[in-house]
Amino acid sequence: MKASFVLFFATFFILYGLVNTYIFIRGWQAIPPESPIRPIYALVFMIVALSFIGGRLLENIWLSPVSDVFVWIGAFWIAAMLYFFLAILALDLLRFVHRSVPFLPAAWMNDYPRTKMITAIIVIFGVVITLLAGHVNALTPRIRTLELSIPKDAGTLKTLNIVLASDIHLGTIIGRKRLEQLISRVNALNPDLILLPGDIVDEDLAPVIKQNLGEHLIRFKSTFGVYAIMGNHEYIGGAEEAYAYLSNHGVTVLRDRVIKLDNSLYLVGREDRSMQRFTGRTRKPLPELMIPVDKRLPVILMDHQPFHLEEGENNGADLQISGHTHHGQLWPNNYVTNLVYELSWGYKKRGNTHVCVSSGYGGWGPPVRIGNRPEIVNIRLRFQPPSP
Repeated sequence: MKASFVLFFATFFILYGLVNTYIFIRGWQAIPPESPIRPIYALVFMIVALSFIGGRLLENIWLSPVSDVFVWIGAFWIAAMLYFFLAILALDLLRFVHRSVPFLPAAWMNDYPRTKMITAIIVIFGVVITLLAGHVNALTPRIRTLELSIPKDAGTLKTLNIVLASDIHLGTIIGRKRLEQLISRVNALNPDLILLPGDIVDEDLAPVIKQNLGEHLIRFKSTFGVYAIMGNHEYIGGAEEAYAYLSNHGVTVLRDRVIKLDNSLYLVGREDRSMQRFTGRTRKPLPELMIPVDKRLPVILMDHQPFHLEEGENNGADLQISGHTHHGQLWPNNYVTNLVYELSWGYKKRGNTHVCVSSGYGGWGPPVRIGNRPEIVNIRLRFQPPSP
């Protein structure tokens, strides 16, 4: 296991522990010392805070309804944890300012224990409402349509109807029902080509196998087939196992591979950049991967993580498709992804290259989306060779 991988997860667990400790302490302080609720609060908090990690570990030993319950509770807690943290931090900042410049009503401060309890109830109610709204939002993906033109001759093809669904994250949270809904909506768009640009499975393949989700994947229907690339979550859960499973169920996974479709255009699929972190091997540089490509024909590039968009532009890609970001998934994380990526979500023209970054169909962790929508993207390409 690479040192960078260990460092990443060590940092995650440290931050997770610190944030939970902060929330726990502030919640404990809001409960009167003599209240019998305190020990119940401590027990429930400990179970909830450890549920996601415990459920994931339990899946490896005993995949069962028990592990499912823990994963679901823990997944919702990850979202709740974020909003509890933000609310408590905002309240603490208010208290800090009040100490320097008193501005809060005297009645609130004169009966401080009661104020703390009322405030805690309001915060809990607000977080619960936020999670419920975010869960409904996560269950209602939209179809986003892009009409794009590529100034090249694509042989017999004058148009190409592409449907893409990135970051599905099949597993315990995104199971059979959500996959069936996805397939139904994708097939209803009558695609010529279906693209799945990474993170099709959510780390552990066992829940996917248990639910026999592969038998649903083969129901995708398109003229030229279903093509995918690896994402970071395929590598987290085991890239070779995920590759074999998808390949055995109707999905052609392009791993640093180029194919020519209908003698009319090229489809280029890159390995995920996290390959090096998990295997010690590096993916092919894009210029090397593009050597067999005749750039007089249209070129569609799939690269899971939208870093270094200039590479696609500089190497002749007419359309780059990416995912990975979820556009933050939970507000205000979108401000972070906007800083990290040149394009966190949406469409951008970079030179002669159309770039599409999808917010994804599913999500990692919480079955909750705040501040963005899950989506299926329908890209309608028109090929218009330049006039002689």
